[in-house]
Amino acid sequence: MARILHIEDDPKSRLLVRKLLAASGHVVIEAESGLEGIRLAGIDRPDIVLVDINVPDLDGYEVTLRLRGMISMAGVPIVAITAEGDRMTSLAVGADGFIAKPIDATRFPQLVERYLRGHREHADETGEIRLRERSQKIVERLEKKVSELIEANRRLEENSRLRREFLRNLSHELATPMTPVVGYLKLLLGGELGGLSETQQKCLRSVEQSTQRLRGLIDTLLDVSQLETGRLHFFHIQYDFVTIAKRAIDEVRMRFSDGDVRLTVEPFREGTMSGIGDADKLQRSMVHVLDNAAKFTPRGGEVAVGIRRGSMPGGGDWYGMFVADSGPGVAPDQIPKILQPFYQVDGSVTRSHGGVGLGLAFARRVCESSGGGIDIQSPPSEAIAGRFLSGTCVTLRVPPDARRASLVP
Repeated sequence: MARILHIEDDPKSRLLVRKLLAASGHVVIEAESGLEGIRLAGIDRPDIVLVDINVPDLDGYEVTLRLRGMISMAGVPIVAITAEGDRMTSLAVGADGFIAKPIDATRFPQLVERYLRGHREHADETGEIRLRERSQKIVERLEKKVSELIEANRRLEENSRLRREFLRNLSHELATPMTPVVGYLKLLLGGELGGLSETQQKCLRSVEQSTQRLRGLIDTLLDVSQLETGRLHFFHIQYDFVTIAKRAIDEVRMRFSDGDVRLTVEPFREGTMSGIGDADKLQRSMVHVLDNAAKFTPRGGEVAVGIRRGSMPGGGDWYGMFVADSGPGVAPDQIPKILQPFYQVDGSVTRSHGGVGLGLAFARRVCESSGGGIDIQSPPSEAIAGRFLSGTCVTLRVPPDARRASLVP
């Protein structure tokens, strides 16, 4: 029994080859493209490769040349399956044999057995010329692809610039009408424009909460656009990490209550973790991480928060906020993505969670700009505030002195 790699994009041809060779007791591994065939050959060395010349992406000639350059494929026969006119070119680029299309079902299994037993064909005296001609075509194709990639990269850079400008302009346009809205709400709730009934006050407080949420989103949009263009300015002032963390927790505490989520906070003392950096942006980063935990933890669930001091492998200390939740967790392949701006695991309009996917991205960039970073584990590997939760743990880390980050080349 042999393991046979068949590289063919036509499903009918794959089905025919599979039936014919399986009936002879062989195992057939199938690839629909040249790149997929190369990948499979590298993962597990087959006993023979059958490759159609007209497969997509890399054609059969290019696949054969690539397989011939792989050390692990030394000695493995490669047989081209295509029209008769391609026989000599196939042999010139390194194929050991040739089977013409359409496949003769009565003879095909015997032909494959023949190559498995050691039969090999060789190119004639025109082989060197054919190889040179094929190499020239590959170079021409490569030049075309490089040109296409350069143009695609130019368009991506232009789209990225337009996106940054759009975010910046949108943020400013949204912020302008928000100023009088916030101002008049403050006057109304303060009674400076006349008395209000209890019902009116309740309605205005609800409007104020929504306005604060919208203003926070606008601020984050503006910050992210400025971070991408390198225009966001960081202030370096003295602060206490514990005090900042407590303020952030107090700011979002109501959101946990509204969502019926239990909040467990590890006891810590203020004045024990002094640092230098942008306290305002650090606090907003903490709020985003906490808000994210509250958002994705189901009703009746739990979020645990811890504050710790640690040491970096290369030397130096760091301050960290650990936020663990009992939510559904995050798949390993999604973890790097959720730290990118605007990415959401569920981006549909029918999703059960709000937001536009900026909070963690903002927090990550603030921490990295300070010389720290954000780590995500799902599920958490340790207990936080004495609670071993099963969802996700987000760790926000910054060094005691953010000024040193700007000194690193």
